[in-house]
Amino acid sequence: MKIAVVGTGYVGLVSGACFSEMGIDVTCVDIDEAKINRLLRGEIPIYEPGLADLVGRNVEAGRLHFKTDLTEVLDDVEVVFSAVGTPPDEDGSADLRYVLDVARNFGRHINKYTILVTKSTVPVGTAEKVKSVIAEELTRRGVDVPFEVASNPEFLKEGAAIKDFMSPDRVVVGVESDRARKVMTKLYRPFLTNNFRVYFMDIPSAEMTKYAANAMLATRISFMNDIANLCDLVGADVDMVRKGIGTDARIGSKFLYAGCGYGGSCFPKDVKALAHTGREHGYVMGVIEAVEAVNERQKEIVVKKLKSALGELRGKTVALWGLAFKPETDDMREAPALVVINRLLEAGATVKVYDPVAMEECRRRIGDCVVYCKDMYDAVMDADALALITEWKQFRVPSWQVLKRVMRPQPSADGEERPVIVDGRNIFDRDEVLENGFTYLKIG
Repeated sequence: MKIAVVGTGYVGLVSGACFSEMGIDVTCVDIDEAKINRLLRGEIPIYEPGLADLVGRNVEAGRLHFKTDLTEVLDDVEVVFSAVGTPPDEDGSADLRYVLDVARNFGRHINKYTILVTKSTVPVGTAEKVKSVIAEELTRRGVDVPFEVASNPEFLKEGAAIKDFMSPDRVVVGVESDRARKVMTKLYRPFLTNNFRVYFMDIPSAEMTKYAANAMLATRISFMNDIANLCDLVGADVDMVRKGIGTDARIGSKFLYAGCGYGGSCFPKDVKALAHTGREHGYVMGVIEAVEAVNERQKEIVVKKLKSALGELRGKTVALWGLAFKPETDDMREAPALVVINRLLEAGATVKVYDPVAMEECRRRIGDCVVYCKDMYDAVMDADALALITEWKQFRVPSWQVLKRVMRPQPSADGEERPVIVDGRNIFDRDEVLENGFTYLKIG
């Protein structure tokens, strides 16, 4: 079976590599010639554990190919996946120009029955727009070539994307015919031989499922952050509350961790797009609008806690551990670290940063307005405070002795001078940190 994947970003490259691992002949297509040349040289443009080995192995086996022109392979493939970007417009809506460009190119060049599958996250109703664009191009050509569109949203977690794709808990596919259903079944059966968890549904429902899933997870995060902020005011411990409600089978324990806000390529964009879709149809999604508002406010929480501990931030040095929006990725899209850095610089502080993989991405985004450090301990050297932003594993058990020796102690409420730690992800044991002689502020 031969397929093409248009777009070699996070979703497209992971999808193409994983399909090829199952023996499918895959051509990944991208109009960015520089990116394709990098891939042909074996260079992976994104950080994802295991992806470089997966790509290299399947390129060597002759199952994974890279090209800049879809038309070179269109006559040979049964399915074309569209995995191009859908960046948010200023009003929060998803920008569909690249999705529709793929549809236009598809319609201009198909000569036999082919399925165009949208893997990008797109608003409900996008499939109809895609279908219309393809039909227009076929009419312009004066030909009647059979085609179908389908929706197959991705549910990949950055940092665990390969495992998610190779052993998915479910695959959602929106189709309009038995013929398309049979093709998609053939494509996914190798991944789910023991338990075929492909959920076929109508296309609008598949499109909505992606947004609903991300919005639900984002809602749980913002809910717990709201609870954490109230815990701060009433003297409760949000970690105790989380355990107390997470053991309820109706609620469960996942995505109930308070912190300094969510970021990344999915949650912020998809929450905004879902709210925009509601407004387009004359419906205000009150819960979703609140989820976004709480998250934007939560990104300020670390700086507020730093101010409460340090007072005036001008002239202070603050170390940040973590820049990526989550561990196991270098992705800084909508990352809380960007807000923290901006607010600290505005307040006149010096900011020293360290992240295991996102240093170059940070430099690309904001330049040299912060001090880039060689390791986690270099970052805290002569720092007035440490703020943990991303819960990388290597930060979980630091040497408290080293931190205490190299950080500058600050006056505390009881008159003692102690180094200040603001834990933006609640990964440290409060009693342990206090016993080692620090001022410790967590979320909730």
